[in-house]
Amino acid sequence: MPKINFFTEDITHTLKHKTRIRSWIASTIAEEGYQLTELNFILCSDEYLLRINQDYLQHDDYTDVITFDNAEAPKTIVGDIFISVDRIKENAQQFGADTLEELCRVMIHGTLHLLGYKDKTKAAKTLMTAKEDYYLASISLT
Repeated sequence: MPKINFFTEDITHTLKHKTRIRSWIASTIAEEGYQLTELNFILCSDEYLLRINQDYLQHDDYTDVITFDNAEAPKTIVGDIFISVDRIKENAQQFGADTLEELCRVMIHGTLHLLGYKDKTKAAKTLMTAKEDYYLASISLT
């Protein structure tokens, strides 16, 4: 049975609307033509994610999300998405967004990476942002 799991590392954070978020992520994956096997969202601190960024990607900067694709078969989702709750809170405040909405944006961003979307070029980033907006419009958090 496909699984979407939520974990925390080095922080305490209670995620609201887990069932709704699971369904939303699973629907996104299905709409994109992929098969969900297992997807783990790991919520952590800035410092925890910085260490992952340094150790695995050789980047020495803070980020809001890092996605690891562990799938061995095409069109299959098996992955780990690490998210800094510190970055989420700061970004939400900076952009005047609700913290949960910003968290969902980053969750879908990480999921889109597993679905093959990139964000390194201007055109790719434009497409990814449009996909984020499209999928964010389909979840109700109230």
